[in-house]
Amino acid sequence: MKKIVIVALIALVSVANVFSQNGVIREFTGTVELRHAGSSNFVPATVGATVAPNTIVSTGFRSTAVIVIGGSVIGVSPLTRLTMAEIQNIGNTQNVNVNLQSGRVRVEVNPPAGTRSNLTIQTPSSTASVRGTTFEMDTNNIIVSEGRVMVNGTGGIAVMVDGGYATHSTPSGIPVNPLEVSAANLVPPVPVGAAPPVVSAPQSDLPNEITFTVKPDWTDL
Repeated sequence: MKKIVIVALIALVSVANVFSQNGVIREFTGTVELRHAGSSNFVPATVGATVAPNTIVSTGFRSTAVIVIGGSVIGVSPLTRLTMAEIQNIGNTQNVNVNLQSGRVRVEVNPPAGTRSNLTIQTPSSTASVRGTTFEMDTNNIIVSEGRVMVNGTGGIAVMVDGGYATHSTPSGIPVNPLEVSAANLVPPVPVGAAPPVVSAPQSDLPNEITFTVKPDWTDL
């Protein structure tokens, strides 16, 4: 009986320690710099460098970085600046908050069995919240490859974006219905001088009833 209790305690401690309180630079190319909390200077990144809360990560032209935080992997594109605003562990749940000031990131959230990762990325125009998915986003657009992402606009309206769909924010901070984005991508180019057509979303709340998906051509900066 005593052995069983000890084994159970060890298992609980192991789960609680699965997540690190900091991120780590797993790999990078080109010019990647970090400005740690309390410092006024940027320093060159190195493989294995710690990305603690309130660290600013900046990538240069044709430069990339991969940051691992527990069960989350953030791929940072060229000419991107972000701040690791929060990394907080509560029991077997890790909460990560990233502030994306410019550029683009690709995010994969895949927590180990028995744990959970809540990741939020904030931009000047929207906030994306996920609990296990794969997506790409910049300061105005988001494309979801797998899972579901809740996108909250600064205008106080939120939309759910499923895998294979995308959204972007209007100038007033309202995320566009993903079905409208998909429908708009099916419309042929407007002839020069002609008025743009009015595109409305299919009348359905079930994405799997739509036979098309959006696949924008995102190229490296």
